[in-house]
Amino acid sequence: MSNDWKDRLGVVFSTNSDFQYENENEEEQKTLPPQQQNLKVSLDRKKRKGKSVSLVTGFTGSENDLKTLGKLLKTKCGVGGTVKNGEILIQGDFCNKIMEILKKEGYKVKRSGG
Repeated sequence: MSNDWKDRLGVVFSTNSDFQYENENEEEQKTLPPQQQNLKVSLDRKKRKGKSVSLVTGFTGSENDLKTLGKLLKTKCGVGGTVKNGEILIQGDFCNKIMEILKKEGYKVKRSGG
């Protein structure tokens, strides 16, 4: 038996001889080149106990590419952060620095919010 039993999404057995298991990962979104990305950088304090977070939204592409971009931003800013729900969160107010880094990488960047 192959090791794909984890990929069956809860289906243990089917009496249908034509049944095919489907994986959710097959619908991976293709990453647009940086020139076609429209990213928005904003400063957010909501639900963070008053701590400020620089938020990057609008990325179109795979989760791995988003994580790679998040790692690049965290490294260049020298701070912590995370990537979740299609957004990059960088700890602290680094909006201007993030915009400079993204422009150097070839992304179209806009400042949103105050």
